[in-house]
Amino acid sequence: MQLAAKIRDARTSLSHLRTRRLAHRRLSAELATFVTAADRAELDHLLDRYDSDQTREIRTILLRQDAARL
Repeated sequence: MQLAAKIRDARTSLSHLRTRRLAHRRLSAELATFVTAADRAELDHLLDRYDSDQTREIRTILLRQDAARL
């Protein structure tokens, strides 16, 4: 692979990484608004409707936020 192609691939990878990080930060910020017990119960009930693979990222963020609040 030529140098120009390697550089292009690296830039593309970095761009995708930045996009994923931004999306993760936005999701974390949105989930942080669910602070009351009623909010969390409603969210947990909603998440229970989906497969654990589909909700893994959300549940991980929620667990991290719960731990930070303690």
